[in-house]
Amino acid sequence: MFHLKRLYYTYCRGIHKNWHFPYMVHGVAMLLIPNAFYRCRLRKKLAAFRSLPEEERKYVKDRVDYYCRIAEDTEVSDINDHLPRIERPSKSVTIKEYTYRNKVGNTSYFFDTYEYTRYFPLHFRFLTIPGDVFYHLPTPAIVKSRPIMDKNTPCNEAILNLDKVRHFTWLNDPFKWEEKECRILFRGEIANKPRRQQFIDMWQNHPLCDLSDSCQMSLYDHLYCRYIMSLEGNDVASNLKWVMSSNSVAVMPRPTCETWYMEGRLIPNYHYVEIASDYHDLIEKIEYYEAHPEEAKAIVIHAHEWIRQFWNKKREDLISLMVLDKYFRLTGQHE
Repeated sequence: MFHLKRLYYTYCRGIHKNWHFPYMVHGVAMLLIPNAFYRCRLRKKLAAFRSLPEEERKYVKDRVDYYCRIAEDTEVSDINDHLPRIERPSKSVTIKEYTYRNKVGNTSYFFDTYEYTRYFPLHFRFLTIPGDVFYHLPTPAIVKSRPIMDKNTPCNEAILNLDKVRHFTWLNDPFKWEEKECRILFRGEIANKPRRQQFIDMWQNHPLCDLSDSCQMSLYDHLYCRYIMSLEGNDVASNLKWVMSSNSVAVMPRPTCETWYMEGRLIPNYHYVEIASDYHDLIEKIEYYEAHPEEAKAIVIHAHEWIRQFWNKKREDLISLMVLDKYFRLTGQHE
């Protein structure tokens, strides 16, 4: 019975990481339709914003302004090749050049960028930096992640939902919080990630902790634990989205980087349990929530409320197109 339940929830109720094959099939299918078909639909797509209720318009505009805060009349240029994790100079390209170069050997970063750039004129120029961006850029670029900063501070990093097949996973947790074990779980790579290494070195021998640098654990098995660590590696913690969609509680220091998920707007001890950046108060915080279970279950409810805002595919598409439209407008490529 146990194995049947495990198989049922893993394969029928979605307790697994996103499958790449259907995602790649969809990506290839996008390439089969001429760009001209999408470009003639852009005006109608953007006009949908005006038909939204006032509160919805405020919400959409707020997110667009959050993701794209580049200064007006900023030129898109080639980036310096000495920035971290960029092994070769990244060149700004037109949409046409970008599409042509990436049709062979497609990746999730290309598909997620092409999904929205295909609606814009082919001569528009942009710069995209794939991978983990945890530093500031000298020129406007499309990125998956960026350092968290004050909301009123302009920055050159415009966020799109890139590599979402890996990062945006939602779970249907079969276990209530009170049915789970009082255990602190961490699974993740620690090679070249000193903050994660520090955490394991500090707490690996504590009886409440189940910590390992091995990733060989199914998502279903994670869900037996009440507390799951979400620790940043190079940029954001990639498991944070699915942990917050479960009935376990995400535990982490205050994030330093953000993505489409808007980690910079998460409220400590409301959406997740916050611990100190040096991890010294981990057990103290867990003991508090064990003594106050209603507060822990409230965090689960608030986390679920947060993730639901990303489920409206039509609205997410509109926000993405508006972010790119703003990027091209502020870089002087259209009115």
